Amino acid sequence: MPPNDLSQRAKALNARYRHHSATSVLSHALRDPEAGRLALVSSFGAESVVLLHMVAVAKPDTPVIFIDTQMLFTETLVYQQEVSERLGLRDVRVIRASDAALHATDPTQTLYRRDTDACCALRKTQPLNTALQGFDGWITGRKRFQGATRAALDFFEVEDSTERLKVNPLAHWTPEDIRTYMEENRLPKHPLVARGYPSIGCQPCTASVAPGEDPRAGRWPGQDKTECGIHFKDGKLTRTGENA
Repeated sequence: MPPNDLSQRAKALNARYRHHSATSVLSHALRDPEAGRLALVSSFGAESVVLLHMVAVAKPDTPVIFIDTQMLFTETLVYQQEVSERLGLRDVRVIRASDAALHATDPTQTLYRRDTDACCALRKTQPLNTALQGFDGWITGRKRFQGATRAALDFFEVEDSTERLKVNPLAHWTPEDIRTYMEENRLPKHPLVARGYPSIGCQPCTASVAPGEDPRAGRWPGQDKTECGIHFKDGKLTRTGENA
């Protein structure tokens, strides 16, 4: 579909669902022909269980894509399995970089020490790009409060030059909304949250943070990097300052 048509489709969807709640936006998007075939991309991180629960309630056979970088915390891998089973998710797809790509680019598994962007591209961005082929769009957990680049985030947006939609059901939510939803639905927390990890990525590149510190301060500590870059610009894999 030409980019202009896709932009018009996103505009029409935003107008249609502008005053809907997050759960309503998600439920309708999963069934609206204008949104197309969607997958939820989930890190099974600190807040991921909110969208996972919403999907499980609305349409439990929705494809859920989980990127196993093979450098994740053991706690994340266990949490992914437990949450998937508890919520009754029927189509969880665990994706990884191919053995050939890892052998060619990171045979010693030390790329993260030399070039974190290249490591993220190898272990996250490229596998996700492959996994999303055949989908018309994907669901993210991004929210307006997460930074200036997201301050005007809409429920539906266009992923530059990929002919895909991004659906952001939680765009208008606050941290309190997330806490309340988890408490009311008695959703299990990632075990690392209680140990000072409010934002959880790969083990070598994630540290705990002090009380009151920015939640993302523990991601790639000591580096000028705050996002893994699983978004696209002009059809290329780039780090844009936004994350799912």
